[in-house]
Amino acid sequence: MALAPDIASSSDPATVTDDGNHIDAPGLQPFVFALFFIFGGITSLNDVIIPKLKELFTLNYTQAMLVQFCFFAAYFIVGLPAARLVKKIGYMRGAVVGLVTMMAGCLLFIPASQTATYGLFLFALFILAAGVVTVQVVANPLLSLLGPQRTAHSRLTFGQAFNSLGTTVFPAVGAGLILGKLAEVSAADLTGPALDAYRTAESNMIVNTYMGLAVAIGVVAAVVWMFRNKLQGETHQDSSLFGGFALLKRPRFGYGALAIFLYVGAEVAIGSILINYLAEARVFGEPESVIGWMITLYWGGAMVGRFIGSAVLRIISPGKVLAFNAALAIALIAFSATSSGPIAGYSLLAVGLVNSIMFPTIFTLACEKLGASAADGSGIINVAIVGGAVVPVLFGMLADATGSLPTALILPAVCYAIIAGFGVFARRPA
Repeated sequence: MALAPDIASSSDPATVTDDGNHIDAPGLQPFVFALFFIFGGITSLNDVIIPKLKELFTLNYTQAMLVQFCFFAAYFIVGLPAARLVKKIGYMRGAVVGLVTMMAGCLLFIPASQTATYGLFLFALFILAAGVVTVQVVANPLLSLLGPQRTAHSRLTFGQAFNSLGTTVFPAVGAGLILGKLAEVSAADLTGPALDAYRTAESNMIVNTYMGLAVAIGVVAAVVWMFRNKLQGETHQDSSLFGGFALLKRPRFGYGALAIFLYVGAEVAIGSILINYLAEARVFGEPESVIGWMITLYWGGAMVGRFIGSAVLRIISPGKVLAFNAALAIALIAFSATSSGPIAGYSLLAVGLVNSIMFPTIFTLACEKLGASAADGSGIINVAIVGGAVVPVLFGMLADATGSLPTALILPAVCYAIIAGFGVFARRPA
C-alpha cells in the first residue's frame, strides 16, 4: 500500500475545509476503496453473463448487448436523482441506500431464474445497476475530496485500482460459477419443455452467484451504516434536479462528460465481446468455457495500470498521459483487428492496460475546482456513463450488419480518438 496517497489512520470524525474542496476524513478512505471494489466487480460480471445468456436464449449480438443497455441505462435514469439524494442525506447514508438497492437487484435473479425469462434478467440487472450508480455517485467525488486537490488525480486513480481489482476477481470466479462446464447440448438444439428445463437449470448457476453477492453486499452495507456519522459539516451546492446540467456550459466539464460517455462505451463494448472474440477460429478457436478466464487479463491489466498510474500521474501531466494512452488503445485495436492467432487476442486484451487511468483522469480533469458542486458534477458524469448502454448496442448492430467483430472494432477506436483530443484540450489550467 506504499502508493496509497493521503491515507490517515486516526478515528476522529471528518471535517470539511473552508474552501469546500477538501475533506479531512481520517481513516475513511479504506471504506471508499471497498465501495470501488464492489461496484467494479459487479459491473464486470456482465461480461460473463452475456455469452451465457446469448447461448441460453439464442440471441444475436444486438440482443445480447441489451444486458449492457439495461445495466448502463440506469446511469442515465438514476444518475441525477441519486446525486440529489446524496446531497439530501449525505455521502455515507447515500452509499447505504445504493448498497441496499444492489442487494434487491441480486435477489431479483431468483424469479428470473425460476421463470428462465430473459426480460426478467434484464430488469434485475437494471435494479442492480441503480444501486451501483448511487454508490458511484458517492465514491468518485468523495474520494477526490478526501485529500489535497493537487493529488486528486493520483488518489482517484488509486481508488480506481481497487475498482479494477474487483473487475479482475469477480469475472475469474464468475466464469467458473456461471459458465462452468458448458453442456454438451445447446439451447439452439432444444425445443419445448426440454428447452425450458435446460434454461432453468443453467440459469440456476447465475442466481447462485448473485445470492452470494447479496449476502456480501449486506455485510458491507451494515458496516457503512455504522459509520454514517463519520462526516461532519458536509456541504453541497443547493440546486434543482436538473440544475447540474448548467455545468455543461463549462467547456472543460462538457468535453469531459462526452469523454466519459465514449470511454465507458468503448471499454464496455470491448469487454462484452471479448469472450466471443477470443473464441473465434481466427484467434484462439477454443470454447467459451475454456477461454472465459481470459477476461481477467483485460480487467487485470486495468488494475495493474491504475496502481502504476497513481504514481505516474504525480509527475506527468494528466492530460498528456490520457492522450498517450488513448492513442495507444487505437493502435492496439487496429493491430488486433488486422492480425490473427494469439497475438490478435492478446493485443485486444492489452487495451485493458491502457484503459487503466482513463476514467479517473477524465473525471478529475472535468471536475477540477467544482467545490460544493461536486455532487452535481458527479451526477452528470454518472449520467454520461450511459455510454456503456449506447455504444455496446451500436457495436452489436455493427457486428451483426458486417458479420465481423474485427470490423466493428472501428467504433471503439473512434471513441478513443475523441478521448485523446480531450487529453490535449485539458492540459490547459481549469
